[in-house]
Amino acid sequence: MSQLKPVKIDIVSDVVCPWCYIGKRRIENALALVPDVPVEVNWRPFFLNSWVAREGISREEYLTAKFGSVEAYKGIAGRVVTAAGEEGLTYRPDLVKRQPNTIDCHRLIHWAEAKGKAAEMKQRLMELYFRDGGDLTDINVLVQAAADCGLDADEMRKRLATDEDVALISGQAQEAADKGISGVPTYVFAQKYAVSGAQPAEQLARAIRQVSAEVNAQAAE
Repeated sequence: MSQLKPVKIDIVSDVVCPWCYIGKRRIENALALVPDVPVEVNWRPFFLNSWVAREGISREEYLTAKFGSVEAYKGIAGRVVTAAGEEGLTYRPDLVKRQPNTIDCHRLIHWAEAKGKAAEMKQRLMELYFRDGGDLTDINVLVQAAADCGLDADEMRKRLATDEDVALISGQAQEAADKGISGVPTYVFAQKYAVSGAQPAEQLARAIRQVSAEVNAQAAE
């Protein structure tokens, strides 16, 4: 029997989006449900809050701008905290003190991709932010996160100090927005079917199976 063609899965998300944090775990669980289906996963950038300045802003200022007040977010946060907990993840909104612009996070994920560590880098940054209240605007925090994932700390510090790949990442995020992606996470299967939102693992697994059957049926023709 010939080898199955892998299903390409582009995951458009942001490291400061709590549903992306939950959605990452759900797609991983989905992949575990279809171990026989070969896939190729790519992490694609998205700016949940492109208006946040490069140096970031206080969490208070951010929540007030986005939700009207810090209090208004508490009700929403409760639901997300519960959903994260159900996936075995920890979200501690009370620890988050600074809202970052995420271009540098996406640059690190892009550079980690060259070493096959994009998913690991993404997870580390999300854990720092949601679980530990880490300041992703702090270069030392970013460099340490990269080192935790086996990347060269000195090299990452030097590259972060430049504008390397800023235009590339901004272009990729703009391309997603131009394609009509406004809610994240969005999973794009085989570059033609998009599923928006942190869907349950079973549903994502079903989609992967269906797309794989279609991709391989076409390949067999």
